[in-house]
Amino acid sequence: MRKENFFEEAPSNQNAIDLFEGQWFSIMPRELQVDSKGMGELHNDDRIHWASSALGGFEGKSILELGPLEAAHTAMLERLGAASVLSIEANSEAYLRCLVVKELLNLQTPRFKLGNFVPFLREASAIYDVGIACGVLYHMKNPVELIELLSKRVRSLFVWTHYYDEALIRSNERARSKFSGSWTANQSGFEHRLHAYGYGDALDWKGFCGGGSESCNWMEKEELDRAFAHFGFKLVDERLESEHVHGPAVWMALENERI
Repeated sequence: MRKENFFEEAPSNQNAIDLFEGQWFSIMPRELQVDSKGMGELHNDDRIHWASSALGGFEGKSILELGPLEAAHTAMLERLGAASVLSIEANSEAYLRCLVVKELLNLQTPRFKLGNFVPFLREASAIYDVGIACGVLYHMKNPVELIELLSKRVRSLFVWTHYYDEALIRSNERARSKFSGSWTANQSGFEHRLHAYGYGDALDWKGFCGGGSESCNWMEKEELDRAFAHFGFKLVDERLESEHVHGPAVWMALENERI
């Protein structure tokens, strides 16, 4: 029996993974020879390969990554040749898992920052070649504000997000129970409809990877399209996931026509 916070075993990759036992979502790369008990193949994610192809590759580009979670996509961006990656994570436990992965994979390109990317974007002045917003937009209280902020900071953008479709949500019992109403919102003159989504039991999971509140707001697909166009983004390509277990989702590759 070991004293709390002390490891008696020789140093190993598995020790670092075990610091966050029961919290990992990502299955680790085979070369690390560890078992994270994760469920997602995020270190070889088709969404990042697709984004690279749709946006002309990441080679030599500066990248702003929102919500890196466990640095799996971050590691992919480095392998795909990014010149720099700034990854911003608000969840302190996820941020520490990112640092573990950075050490285990000896990542050289990325910098990880702990904090909320919304106030960061409000104050930022730098322009990035590519923005990566994979799995973050639908966790926002005000998703259109994030779209507006990104329109001032990135030349191109990859978004993967869930969206609200009444027919598809009604046919998905798991997703249907999470919604509790909708209303009209306005962001910088852009009117749109938001649908309240509560995380429910997911909040009890140690590895919870949602937003910082007990609920968030989803947008309808048509209004997502209008919002991106309103703030200067041109859709390059998209892919729909109508049967995702947590509700419909869309992959979007966008170019900023204002930067």
